[in-house]
Amino acid sequence: MSPSDLDRSAWAERFAAVALDNVTREYPYAAHHTTSGPDDRALPVELHPAFATSYDWHSSVHMHWLAARLVAFGLTASQEARVTSVLQAHLSADHLATEAAYLRGTPHYERPYGWAWLMRLAAEVSTSEAPAIRALAPGFAPVVDVLDELVTAWVAGAAHPVRHGVHSNSAFGLLLVLEGARALGRDELATTVSRAAVDWFGGDAGWPFAWERSGHDFLSAGFAEADLMRAVLPAAEFVVWARAFFAEIRAGDSVLTPTVVRDEHDPQQVHLFGLDLSRAGAARRIADALRATDPSDTALADLLDPAADVLLASGLQASVGEEYFSTHWLASFAWDAMEAREHAAG
Repeated sequence: MSPSDLDRSAWAERFAAVALDNVTREYPYAAHHTTSGPDDRALPVELHPAFATSYDWHSSVHMHWLAARLVAFGLTASQEARVTSVLQAHLSADHLATEAAYLRGTPHYERPYGWAWLMRLAAEVSTSEAPAIRALAPGFAPVVDVLDELVTAWVAGAAHPVRHGVHSNSAFGLLLVLEGARALGRDELATTVSRAAVDWFGGDAGWPFAWERSGHDFLSAGFAEADLMRAVLPAAEFVVWARAFFAEIRAGDSVLTPTVVRDEHDPQQVHLFGLDLSRAGAARRIADALRATDPSDTALADLLDPAADVLLASGLQASVGEEYFSTHWLASFAWDAMEAREHAAG
């Protein structure tokens, strides 16, 4: 792909079509509800009136985030009207109150990945440049309150982070919660998350990138951790930390190259498309931070920058393809990587 093919403007309408299809598609739906007895037979839409679409709860949350983000970015009038109408219907105050109550009653549900995307969605709605989207913000108050409680209790009670490259990854979850907390003015929560990040990851060095990846990762444990520390540490401290953390990485390493997906109908293998996209976004943000802080030594940034475009291009087509195991979630990560790319260029 040419550089212009990686711009958001070239993909916004296709992503909007994917997002709209997802947030209105009720089935198939992989419910992760823990059944309490023989009479506990509620349909997904009864349990989750806001997020009973897009295959599963967490994917529904981040496809709603993508839809809201695209409205703020700018769509055709007809697409904007359709997307906005669906968001208004799904993200009503009553629906969000039900979601908040469910999370409070099942405090380990979707920890931390679903929590993180819900915090990001709340921040997006609350700060949106689109008035119709921002008008939904008051309904998110009970959701943000319960997320604040859940995240605070989680990090206080966990001595160790989870470093898997899937939903349970602690670093990725903390980063999205941190960004959301800052945007929403939840300063105490932001401080709590920052302290947990330093406690869990501050002493890491020489990350063994050669040990990554497994066959169903959609996150790089190393890149997710470095992306979090970029957001937590003062700029000069992050440069020192990053150089020690990335000490083992070399040009041509597999972590800087696209994955191989042999069966695009395998729901686990297609996670690897997401791995390429999530690495693209993280690599770009990390490189951008390094360059901005120490332009006299760009060796690490020069290693990450070219990899980011290659990784972004690798996962894009799957984001808008025909395979639902890919299209129910990938576009969210693609848009995030595109935003990181354009922020660096700007």
